[in-house]
Amino acid sequence: MGEYEEYQLAEREAMERTIKLLSKGLLRESKEELDYAGISTYLHNLYGGAENILKHILKHCGIRIALSDGWHKELLMVAINQGIVSESLADKLRAYLRFRHFFIHGYGFMLESELLIPLAEKAEAVFRQFFKEIELYTEKSKIR
Repeated sequence: MGEYEEYQLAEREAMERTIKLLSKGLLRESKEELDYAGISTYLHNLYGGAENILKHILKHCGIRIALSDGWHKELLMVAINQGIVSESLADKLRAYLRFRHFFIHGYGFMLESELLIPLAEKAEAVFRQFFKEIELYTEKSKIR
């Protein structure tokens, strides 16, 4: 297994573990502020993992992203333009990107469960779709 595959596998394994922990957190019946903070951390970790995978693919393909204030949005646009992810998946990922911005720049006690929980409940399906699209792109592009 080459460096590309090893990196992708390690990142995916970390994301898979995070999905399991997120699911476990969602099962807790009576949630408190610390539960919401944990769920938020897992969501942030999942989106960060997706960005890491996209950056790694682009780097492997010789495509650079300028590290500007808007590079997170640009990363998704380039991933769409390169056929790495679909527009429909990117639309779903943008919700996690917006959440990431709040997570980084906000305070944990400001989390609103009405917004957080639906995002967390959809996370497994969204990131499984992400894995599937990455696999398809890797196979189609014969990246190794």
